[in-house]
Amino acid sequence: MKRIVTHKSPDLDAIGSAWLLLRFLPMWEDAKVEFVSAGEKLSGNYENEGSVIEMVDGVETIHVDTGLGKLDHHQTQDNNICGASLTLEYVLANPESSLHRHDTKREAVKRIINLIVDDDHFQEFYYTNPDSDNYDFSLRGILQGYKLMYQHDDEKITTLILEALDSLLHTFEAKIWAENEIKEKGIEFDTKWGKGIGIETLNDAVLKLAQLQGYCVVVRKDPQNYFVRIKARPSKRNEEEKDKIDLTGVYEQIKEKDPDSSWFLHVSRKMLLNGSSKNPDMKGSKLTLSQVIEIISAQ
Repeated sequence: MKRIVTHKSPDLDAIGSAWLLLRFLPMWEDAKVEFVSAGEKLSGNYENEGSVIEMVDGVETIHVDTGLGKLDHHQTQDNNICGASLTLEYVLANPESSLHRHDTKREAVKRIINLIVDDDHFQEFYYTNPDSDNYDFSLRGILQGYKLMYQHDDEKITTLILEALDSLLHTFEAKIWAENEIKEKGIEFDTKWGKGIGIETLNDAVLKLAQLQGYCVVVRKDPQNYFVRIKARPSKRNEEEKDKIDLTGVYEQIKEKDPDSSWFLHVSRKMLLNGSSKNPDMKGSKLTLSQVIEIISAQ
């Protein structure tokens, strides 16, 4: 048996630290998480006291974000570190950690922990429009809601946030993968609305990321099922669009050249879809990515 100890009413720093140990420190995936009052340590008979891994009543125990040990930052005023960042350093110091085998996963974890550092030092005060609802619609906001829903049930709250961190890890991995594919495989092209980009990839995250990077039209072709997804810059709510993008002409041309495939033009006229996870029964396109790009450029 192994044990991870953190403080009661755990915050993202406490749970993030436990997550790192449970997911990425070899032989700690089945450790039990226990809670003490903030600043305290687990009571019991200690061996190896002062080490990261202490023996408490014969059980291997790691304290995180409490107890003023090696994985607790409350003895320093440095706002660039927190319990989770110290825990990540400790995990990465272990050559057997799975993070050393996956560059994308390691980078994703580092980004997540950097955000936890921000959260732990109240850096949201320096965000643009810090009182915006956008920031409450986040893992921080979810945790605050769980604490209201499940008061004093630290174990349940921790379990829920651990699962949320697992989910976010996939999101960040997909984003990093998309960043690399846009840079390495993206085919830029001109349209009458501005710059477009096309990418043949399994990763659907390239669509939104490329739009956020400023491309007005993004095309993605899936090399496995041949689905093609075309997305244009969305209209801003409650504002008149100056250079309105309308994919109707693209839809008409594609239907003419590719009549046997399934194509759906969204009512916004800014999404032209040949298939998606929402409708996997659609028939993929026979058009190559280059042919789709040519049709869009010719509008």
